[in-house]
Amino acid sequence: MISPMTQPLDGKRAIVVGGGSGIGFASARLLARDGALVTITGRTEATLRDAQSRLADEGVKVECFAADGLDAAGIKAAVDAASDPEGRLHIAVVVPGGGSIKPVLLYDDDQFDDEVRKNTRPVFLLLKYAGRAMVRAGEGSFVAISSTAAVFSARYLASYSAGKAAVDQLVRVAANELGRLNIRVNSVQPGMTETGATAGAFGNAPMMQQFLDNQPLNRHGAADDQAQAVRYFAGPESAWVTGQLLTVDGGNTLRSFIDYATLFDLPDQGDPATFT
Repeated sequence: MISPMTQPLDGKRAIVVGGGSGIGFASARLLARDGALVTITGRTEATLRDAQSRLADEGVKVECFAADGLDAAGIKAAVDAASDPEGRLHIAVVVPGGGSIKPVLLYDDDQFDDEVRKNTRPVFLLLKYAGRAMVRAGEGSFVAISSTAAVFSARYLASYSAGKAAVDQLVRVAANELGRLNIRVNSVQPGMTETGATAGAFGNAPMMQQFLDNQPLNRHGAADDQAQAVRYFAGPESAWVTGQLLTVDGGNTLRSFIDYATLFDLPDQGDPATFT
């Protein structure tokens, strides 16, 4: 009798924070298609249930667990739910982040801190709790979604850039520490990618044209472009890869970031009257 063909991620337990939409949804789909037992996590139960239903329509099964990526107790509970009965987890992916377009001298004090935290805290919390479950499993792969803003000097994106640069350095330090435990830690740095979160940007035709003008490959990114990179890091194909920051951006970082000052009427930080 011929035994059924096994899939590369058969039996692997996985969690995707931000898995209800965009890059997280596309990543969850690829992981589950390749055999992983995936739990998608996010703040909104209805969004998760809708994602679960859409994947089920494709013949892809995932579980869902509502939790805010900024809430430690919620992330710990989500990791527990995604793990097997012995508390073991093998794959963790974290997507959430965000920021605002603003001159660096004009951020409110708390706004800057809050936006850096929005990018770093979900990564740290999932790394902490998923990493412990990976120790129990004896192996694991952790993947953070960063940004090309961590690579560029992206004018008017100071908080977002600082937060994503911190994510990448956390990834490198964690990879250095956890490699001896057979836990790999990597990040994906997307360029401009079409998702629900970037719908407003994609509605700005001059902005989108600037991105195309500043990259060798003449198309915008899709969620599946980033998900393929996540899937690579999650699976056996990257078994000897850790501490790496993979840029998926159509080559944008070979050239330059766009100039928001030509697209928006930004306050003039060179005018002292602006500070009053």
